[in-house]
Amino acid sequence: MIRLLIIDDEQSIGTMLEKALGRSKDIAITYIDNPITALSRFRKGEYDGVLLDIMMPQKDGLSVLEEIKNKDPECAVIMMTAYSTLDKVLQSHKVGADHYLLKPFESLADVEKKVRELIKAR
Repeated sequence: MIRLLIIDDEQSIGTMLEKALGRSKDIAITYIDNPITALSRFRKGEYDGVLLDIMMPQKDGLSVLEEIKNKDPECAVIMMTAYSTLDKVLQSHKVGADHYLLKPFESLADVEKKVRELIKAR
């Protein structure tokens, strides 16, 4: 069973990912729309991977990434954003992001495939 945490302040995106990825019987999804709440509930070993929005009003995704990696360096993290800049991509990889997805997604099947690849590689 893959345990996946989705952190995205845009409820439409979070809910869409939760429904689409949750259709697979071997993926257990937790969706939280507030990064501060998500961090307060995040525990080492609880999740295999995180889909994390980079631009959120409550807390910047890069600082959330850093806190996740400090708590659990083995957790795979995929950053998501509609506002791609080379600087953000480089910063996220420096902090420990495993991959970067642009919104809107080309396909939800590709998102699921990337999640599976990264978690299997761990």
